Amino acid sequence: MKKDFKEWFDEKSSIHNDRGRVFFHEREIWFASLGANIGFEEDGKGKEFRRPVLVLKKFNNESLWAIPLTKKIKKGKYYFNFTLGDRGTNTAILSQLRMIDSKRLQYKIGVLGDNHFEDIKQKLKLLLA
Repeated sequence: MKKDFKEWFDEKSSIHNDRGRVFFHEREIWFASLGANIGFEEDGKGKEFRRPVLVLKKFNNESLWAIPLTKKIKKGKYYFNFTLGDRGTNTAILSQLRMIDSKRLQYKIGVLGDNHFEDIKQKLKLLLA
């Protein structure tokens, strides 16, 4: 599929120049502007190129590790399925872990339970071993 990156560039410029930072914590799930990306990297959707992400690690008020989420149920060592309240089943795409600036975060949609969060961290550790 051919992508038009010009639209994302305009949105990306606006995020960088005009959007302020939000207050966030680890375990929170946010809609974030991930953009139009290369190849098999997860894209955001819609005019703001948004996708839900899990805040895995907060480094400071400006940067974090985020794991993109999808509503599609996926199986295998690179995925972690969980249920988030009335939002149903979600899959964390562990292989797509990435560092993002907090300016990409738009609004919080939930908080992952402690047990699931620890399970995700353990599964990531196994991927790195």
